[in-house]
Amino acid sequence: MPARTTKAAGGAAPARTRRTAASKTASKTPPPPPPAAPEALVYTPLQSAVSTVFASAQRTTAGHRKLATTLRTIQEQCIAARGVGVTTGGGRAGEKAFGKEFIRNLNKVLMVKKSEVVGDRCLRFCELFVRGAVEKDETIKKPKAAGEDEDEEVDEPDPNAEQSATTRFVVSLLKYLIPFLTSKEKTVRYRTVQFLGLLLTSAITYFPYETEAEVFKKLRIELSRRLYDKEASVRMQAAVCLVRLLEMGMDGLDDDEDTDDEDLKDDNGNRAGLIAIIIGALQNDPSADVRRIILYNLSPTQQTLPYLLERTRDVDNPTRRSVFTRLLPSLGDFRHLSINMREKLLRWGLRDRDEAVRAAASKMFNFRWMDDAKGDIIEVLERMHVVGNADGVVELAMKGFWEGRKDMVESLRLEDGFWEEITPEGAFLARSFNDWCRSPRHKGKYEHLLEKLPEATKLAYHAQEQLNKLIRMLAVDEENEAEEENTDTSEQEFIVEQLLMIARTMDYGDEVGRRKMFQLMRDSLLIVELPEGITKLAVQCLARLTLGETDFCVLIFELLAELRDRAGDDEEEDEGDSSSDDDDLIELRDDDDDAADQLKMEAGHVHKRVKLTPGENTPKSTTETPTKASGGKKKNGEAAAEKPKKKTKKKHPDAMDVDSASDNDDDEDEEGSDDEEIDKKALFAVVIDIKRLHIAQHLLENVSGNLTQNTHLVHLLNGLIVPAVRSHEAMVRELGLRCLGLSCLLDRTLAVENLTLFAHCFNKGHESMQVAALHVISDMLMVHGEGIFDESGTGEGLEKKMLFRLLSKALKLEDNNEVQAAAAEVTCKLMLAQVIKDEDLLKNLVISYFDPITRDNLSLRQILSYFFPVYCHSRPENQMRMQEVAIPIIHALHTAYDSLDADEEMVSPTTIATHIVDWTDPRKQVGWVSPSSTAPAGGSSSSPPPLTPALSNKVLNPSVHAHLATRILDRITNSCPKEERKILIAMLGKLYLPKEAGKEEMRRVYEGVAKAVEKKVAIDAAGRGTLSKVEVAVQRIVSLWEEEEQQEEEAERMEGVEKASGDGDEEEEGEEVEEEEEEEEGSVIKVKVKDEKATDDEDDEDED
Repeated sequence: MPARTTKAAGGAAPARTRRTAASKTASKTPPPPPPAAPEALVYTPLQSAVSTVFASAQRTTAGHRKLATTLRTIQEQCIAARGVGVTTGGGRAGEKAFGKEFIRNLNKVLMVKKSEVVGDRCLRFCELFVRGAVEKDETIKKPKAAGEDEDEEVDEPDPNAEQSATTRFVVSLLKYLIPFLTSKEKTVRYRTVQFLGLLLTSAITYFPYETEAEVFKKLRIELSRRLYDKEASVRMQAAVCLVRLLEMGMDGLDDDEDTDDEDLKDDNGNRAGLIAIIIGALQNDPSADVRRIILYNLSPTQQTLPYLLERTRDVDNPTRRSVFTRLLPSLGDFRHLSINMREKLLRWGLRDRDEAVRAAASKMFNFRWMDDAKGDIIEVLERMHVVGNADGVVELAMKGFWEGRKDMVESLRLEDGFWEEITPEGAFLARSFNDWCRSPRHKGKYEHLLEKLPEATKLAYHAQEQLNKLIRMLAVDEENEAEEENTDTSEQEFIVEQLLMIARTMDYGDEVGRRKMFQLMRDSLLIVELPEGITKLAVQCLARLTLGETDFCVLIFELLAELRDRAGDDEEEDEGDSSSDDDDLIELRDDDDDAADQLKMEAGHVHKRVKLTPGENTPKSTTETPTKASGGKKKNGEAAAEKPKKKTKKKHPDAMDVDSASDNDDDEDEEGSDDEEIDKKALFAVVIDIKRLHIAQHLLENVSGNLTQNTHLVHLLNGLIVPAVRSHEAMVRELGLRCLGLSCLLDRTLAVENLTLFAHCFNKGHESMQVAALHVISDMLMVHGEGIFDESGTGEGLEKKMLFRLLSKALKLEDNNEVQAAAAEVTCKLMLAQVIKDEDLLKNLVISYFDPITRDNLSLRQILSYFFPVYCHSRPENQMRMQEVAIPIIHALHTAYDSLDADEEMVSPTTIATHIVDWTDPRKQVGWVSPSSTAPAGGSSSSPPPLTPALSNKVLNPSVHAHLATRILDRITNSCPKEERKILIAMLGKLYLPKEAGKEEMRRVYEGVAKAVEKKVAIDAAGRGTLSKVEVAVQRIVSLWEEEEQQEEEAERMEGVEKASGDGDEEEEGEEVEEEEEEEEGSVIKVKVKDEKATDDEDDEDED
């Protein structure tokens, strides 16, 4: 121990000695001198003056103009080498010194972030200074230009001419700023483009860029590239700069150098023009602010106006509203726009999904356009396509007009002169006003305004005048048809239709007016030449004017018979004795002596019109003309019998026939004319049949009773509709099928018998026939349900599987978009109504929706885009049906995606899988709850109970995604392509797998996930991570189930033990009770014996 201590002490002494020596040596070296104080920065007078100006400019914008004047004075002093610029040397050297100092201070501004307001103030000050310098140069040039002769031509600016100091300063400033457009710092890029936008907006708007063309070319190219910057704020300012360059005329500046930037090339590979680049950004930029800033700044021209108005279809609500609030008021009078542009603006604005946009469009029509027309609504309507307005945009605009301009409603006057010289716009105005006043949502609030319209009697006379005018025009049109001159009757037809629409809604409390309107409508139906639209409205008016449905059917049936008789009568009329055009005009009877005849006519007792043939004094008996295959045409033998026989003189048999040749020619001419006459009669018979079928169709559309209980409808079916279906004329046959379909809606037995017929019409018919057949089949199933199918398989009706094959065939008609869209519409309608529950049809619908072949069939895709969310989120069993076909759908579409051609486009399978996950998400159910029972967890029953709408907060069928997960796991653990497996694994991670899905389902999912992990089906890290997450989540749920099961088993076991112990105690207690009862019984017996002995002793004593 001491030795160790001595060693340590002996070793420590030399170390202390060395440290002491080192400290002595260090103390001998002198300490370093203290650092010299930094030299004070010496600012030149120019630097101090410019810095002071910039410092003052960033505080407030109030003194910017004074500071700009001060900075201009400093620049002049530098050029003149006086004042603060005395040391600069003056001249060009002074200019360079000032420019260098200006740029030095500007550099500090370019680094200021966007959120700092001082940067905006300094840039506005710099722009104000440059603008003042340019304006001062312009004022110096004006006196020189005023002294020149006005007749002398102004020469273009010479590039080699001497430039002013301001021009040189601006050019040097632009050259300095252009490289900063490609800076890596977004703040520098933003401030640079912002400053350039300020300069181009006002300072150098009229700058002579021809003198420095190369600088401006380079500026345009770099700004065009900044239009594709990743920062939206940079793109906004770049768009402003490019619009200003376009206004300066830079679009016509030629570029000699080529560019490798694909964004700056057009479709042909050439450099795109400036206006094309701006319009491209207006249409395709992802930022709404960029599109809106272009909309605000781009001047409307003949080339740019269509693209500016196109922003009414923008996805951003404020951008769409800005078109109506900022762009259109700046255009001035709306009559400068074309009619198509006006209608597009109204259509897009009034049907917008945003309330603010609709209000802006309505305000534009109600106020601005009315002010431009000086309050004349008729003139505004004349600037629109009122006639033939199929989509009803003008009518929608008028509804908003009556709601928004109550002052115009009160001041509206419809005098007699208005009705006597009515125009299409006036008729439309009156009809729109009538509909608005009678609208059910007003609840009679504006019915007092109907006094502005004529009563029923006057309206009948006005309608009569317009109908007669139309008849005359149609007659003139037939005469001009041979001369190839057509008379446009569309406007007159439109007037008549509007008047009949008013008559259809009128209150016929006035019996005189009702009778006159009744006579007018009845007589108008007998005019064959009237268009179908007027015929439909006339039938609807008669349905309102008659006393009931039975009288209505009687009247129409007799009108059809009269039309048939007219066809027979007209065939016998001679051309020379044909009646004039005025015979077809409608006349209203005013004398009261015809009241009885009119009442009979209203009750259905219509006298047949009788015509006398020339040279006869007896009426021809009206017989029914055949309406079979010939469509009302007579047989050839009958036609030949009716030909007038030619009288010939009897000749001697030996005489020479000198005129035989001429007689043969005459016979040939007569035969040709007879053939033409036969064809004309046959054509007229077909026209009559078409007219009758149109009336029958509108009759069936306005009745709702049972077909078999109405004898007139039965006669109509057998006498007109069935022969029309058998006709060889395509038009007649198609109308007959349509009427037959309407008849089937009124009788179930008739629908069962003819369902196969309509399926045959689809298989063998043309395009329009196929569409009509699909709609008829759909309507029949919607009315009568699936009970009209032939379930017994006897072959008498249409089986379900035949209809499924028919619809599948229609969905695959790639060459016929209309039929394909109609088939999709019919299938979706029947599936929503639960009439069809076929999984194969559902699979075909989904494949058709995503198939690239249907990318041009927009109607089909629009129908399906609405159908799938509604179908899947409305009922739990629909989601179960969708998840059952999900895996085959993804497989089929993935195969189609892999086989795409280079020019074909298709939605990626990942997106398709996301759609299916969303459609089958049970959390998006609307909450339909069955009042009696719910669908089982494993799926829906074959015949689910009727559902009643009742909102529920809980998930109705949470096992949907669990079933889908099981199917996905079965697919990926078996033979599955690698890419498809990746999609399915990613899809698995998006499923909703709650605890409420059920024990068996979650155990099955857990087993599948464990099997997939064990087999290592996921080849990438993302797939392995997804499987591990799903495994952990499902394992947690399964563990909870197992713990609950163990707890339940433990509880059951404890209950059993307690029960067993309780039974033992009860047995012991029972034995004790029995012993006590036996003891009690024994004691009772003993007591009874003692009592008996006592009674015997008493009896013996009595006897003694």
